[in-house]
Amino acid sequence: MARRPLGRQFGWLWAAYAVSAYGSGLGFGALPLIAVLALDTSAAQVSALSAVGPTVGALIAVPLAPWVEFRRKRRVMVAMDLLRFAVMASVPILYAVECLSFVQLLAVSALVAATKIAFNSASAACLQALVKPDDLLVANARFESTNWSSIAVGPPLGGAAIGIFGPAVTILLDAVSYLFSALCIIAMRGNEVVQRKRVRTRMKAGDLSDGWHHILAHPGLRLLCLNQMLVSGLIMATEPLLAVLLLRDLGFSPWQYGLAFAAPCIGGLIGSRLASRVVARYGQHRVIRAVGTLRVIWLIGLAFVGPGVLGLVSVIAIELAIITSMSLYTPVVATYRLEHTPPDRVARTISAWAIAQQAGIAGCTALGGVLADATSTRTALVVVGLAILVSPLLLPRSSAPRDNDDLQSVQQSSLAR
Repeated sequence: MARRPLGRQFGWLWAAYAVSAYGSGLGFGALPLIAVLALDTSAAQVSALSAVGPTVGALIAVPLAPWVEFRRKRRVMVAMDLLRFAVMASVPILYAVECLSFVQLLAVSALVAATKIAFNSASAACLQALVKPDDLLVANARFESTNWSSIAVGPPLGGAAIGIFGPAVTILLDAVSYLFSALCIIAMRGNEVVQRKRVRTRMKAGDLSDGWHHILAHPGLRLLCLNQMLVSGLIMATEPLLAVLLLRDLGFSPWQYGLAFAAPCIGGLIGSRLASRVVARYGQHRVIRAVGTLRVIWLIGLAFVGPGVLGLVSVIAIELAIITSMSLYTPVVATYRLEHTPPDRVARTISAWAIAQQAGIAGCTALGGVLADATSTRTALVVVGLAILVSPLLLPRSSAPRDNDDLQSVQQSSLAR
């Protein structure tokens, strides 16, 4: 099947996403590693760096959402890329002059998380205006495919680079990737439609919550957002638990642990490429219901992984099933979300969604750690695996027709480029 052309401007937007995604893949895990190697931080501090930083970043992103909504989205994306470059580049610079501190790493983690949310919300609004409504699923699937390929390739290469050059170099490469992303956004050129209605007015308190109001008022979006909070939170809660189980309890080597998470990412390429065909055949709602259920039934299997080659193959198989389902499900829901959101609320809606998801991840990860300490790692994995099985109850039971006014606004926005 020939690749569907989505235009030069989308090509540059996709390139910007790809270069920053691969940069982040190369730098994956570098901040905790440099915290351990350079600052001799404790396990609690490393956990705080992974959890507290993104949570604080999500809180910072709350007032950013209405600011993003009524600005030119490309300028916002360029600004966020430049800010991420400056923040990330500060780490290797201060590391080189021996002035790095744990507080700075926390600040970097928080600022990168906040700017990522702002960038992604602006990018979603830009995408809605760039492509036709019928092409949104194809575009989202390409982003999803790029995301999983960067996860498959980036961390192994980044790990090798860390071993040869040290973590500071991979953080610098991650920083430079944001400069290239900014250049891709600038290269898009062309006119951009901006929501001018309130661009010069003072931000009101209600602007901060408009995204949540839209999600909560829409039956389908409300259920999908709650579902995503629970599923993403519980899946991410298994990450530290599985690290303890595989590396400490079962004696897996670091390369085996890396392989267990890198190899299944091929499922991300498979699922994202199938998304548009599966929706065309079975319909959007049926795919959301079926795949949204399918992606959660495998997680409990991680609690019963054993040692040796068989255990490694089991982890890879389970993760492959989860990732394949997730990569098919995610672009379909992302498309549904854009289809049901008017252009003047996209940035705030995407920001609210991301903040809610981050809150779910932080809460579930913390509870998972407490449960593991109180019982055992396997017990915690069993509880997480059973808890996630209730998440399909939060999937929409019937397909909601798109609001005519919202759909008309989306179509007008896509044509006015």
